[in-house]
Amino acid sequence: MKYCESTSHIIRRPTREVMVGKVGVGGNNPIRVQSMTTSSTRDPEATIQQIMRLADNGCEIARVTVQGMKEADTCEAIKNGLIQRGYEIPIVADIHFFPPAAMRVVDFVDKVRINPGNFVDKRASFKVIEYDDKSYAQEIEKIEEKFTPLVQKCKKLKRAMRIGTNHGSLSDRILNRYGDTPAGMVESALEFARICRQNDYHDFIFSMKSSNPQVMILAYRLLVSEMYKLGWDYPVHLGVTEAGEGEDGRIKSAMGIGALLLDGIGDTIRVSLTEDPWYEIDPCSRLIRFADHYAKMSSLSFEEKHRHFDQITRREVSYPRQIGMHKNGSVWVSAPKKEQEHPLFYQRLGCEVQLGRPKPKISSVDGVVFNEGSHSTQILQSLHGAGIGLFTLKPLPDALHLLTLAETRLSMKQNRFLLNNKSPVALIIGDESIDEWKEILSLQPALLVFRPSGPRIFKARQFFDWLKANDVTVPVILNFSYDCSPEDLVIQASSECGSLFCDGLGEGIWLEGPYDMDYLRNLSFSILQAARMRIFKTDFISCPSCGRTLFDLQDVTRKIRDRTVHLPGVKIAIMGCIVNGPGEMADADFGYVGSKPGMIDLYVGKACVQKDIPFSEAVDKLVELIKEHGKWLEPEAIL
Repeated sequence: MKYCESTSHIIRRPTREVMVGKVGVGGNNPIRVQSMTTSSTRDPEATIQQIMRLADNGCEIARVTVQGMKEADTCEAIKNGLIQRGYEIPIVADIHFFPPAAMRVVDFVDKVRINPGNFVDKRASFKVIEYDDKSYAQEIEKIEEKFTPLVQKCKKLKRAMRIGTNHGSLSDRILNRYGDTPAGMVESALEFARICRQNDYHDFIFSMKSSNPQVMILAYRLLVSEMYKLGWDYPVHLGVTEAGEGEDGRIKSAMGIGALLLDGIGDTIRVSLTEDPWYEIDPCSRLIRFADHYAKMSSLSFEEKHRHFDQITRREVSYPRQIGMHKNGSVWVSAPKKEQEHPLFYQRLGCEVQLGRPKPKISSVDGVVFNEGSHSTQILQSLHGAGIGLFTLKPLPDALHLLTLAETRLSMKQNRFLLNNKSPVALIIGDESIDEWKEILSLQPALLVFRPSGPRIFKARQFFDWLKANDVTVPVILNFSYDCSPEDLVIQASSECGSLFCDGLGEGIWLEGPYDMDYLRNLSFSILQAARMRIFKTDFISCPSCGRTLFDLQDVTRKIRDRTVHLPGVKIAIMGCIVNGPGEMADADFGYVGSKPGMIDLYVGKACVQKDIPFSEAVDKLVELIKEHGKWLEPEAIL
């Protein structure tokens, strides 16, 4: 199925232009940057100040939450206040549960965002409900009855609309027919789009958001694939919802958004962070610049035949024993001389030290590459004794030599650096031809290091497609080097490596560049975790906050993280309100949700198990809940 213009180079998907105020989205316009206020919409001055600061930082479209009629009416003052101060940035009203608010606010704003999962349908109860075709059609008629007036008013006033599906707020009707799936997300949006088209209204944009980058990527690709089939050309807005804060939030967002931008998909983006909204603009800008840079690289000419975007499975791989590999994704780092001389060298590899010797922990590297001739025999012996793979670009005792094809040809003649006198341990693949790939495979290497130049995503797709076609089960380490700011490194490595990992391509990561070894190790593990490959720490799903939020989300997120960050494999959702809470928490083990001012509800999976807990007690109660369900470990017990 076609889901983008090309899988071998970036060709931006052609779309119609949708005007949001005076800002064009899609068509020949650049990719637009969006964000959302966190102030109460009932406070017009605070909201105006936030929007002005967003605009000053490069935000092109600003969204505000509109829970009810009071917020809707306040949007008039917000819009007028901005215009009076010389700001023409378009305003988007975010609507959930209450169609009358949409009908009112459309008089004042430039665009309305509706959520198909809760515009007409009630909040999902996650109960099994049988819908035959007749009852299902009757539910669609109810949607048409409630939604058509808004469509007609938007058409009359020339207002834009976003039909924005959230994975966490699908209706019972969709869940019971399609399941909690990307296909259900797409159909949820298409139901509303068909009503728009029946009314000859076309100024709408789609979005398919999830807190899981893999789900988000698949949902958008399915949506665009459906639009190709239908002959539709509507723009799309990209975002990973509830991505969290700090570097983890940026990694998840870059993985999802970046993968799609590299597919040529996306007309507006938002990086949703549990931070003040103006901090979202910088990573958005970095993502757009990176995609623009990628589009200017030389294009490849090949046809993928074995990667099916709607049926992603990992390759069948034969892992060599005792060669620094982990079945859930390997992490390698380079160890130059200055790192070896660091007094905390072993700790920077993720190990703890007992009696002067390293002992692996859950976030210890799997392989260390020594790329200089100088080395410490004691270090080599200690790491070898700890079970960490040792690799070298130059011959070293006790280390496995990484060879290029040219070096291997020479080694074969000299009968050196071979495994069991037969096969090279590892080969570095750069920019060889397909004929040279065949020669490399004929040598039966135990593993491959993939180090291409140029557009690495597309070269990797070509290489892995060739491996699949030839039933090659040798594991592949992605060895990507960067020379940019740490902020750009997070965006670029997450986009490139994350896109490939989410497509099931690659068995490990080896990042290089002018950065601390410890930083590269942590970033590598975080990328693997965001791609749902290798879990080494607690996974936090936290919303970016908005005017609905019932507590200081940033402060609470920090408190919960400080208490629970040491629980690998545990997923904790922190939600400011119940709009997406229960749904997005279906993927979480535990949930912390604002239910009313000063009160918190706690969840286990989808089930609310404790209601109306006083805010001051809620974090302690969450920890108790984790302990009750056998998920708690003391920090010192984590290895």
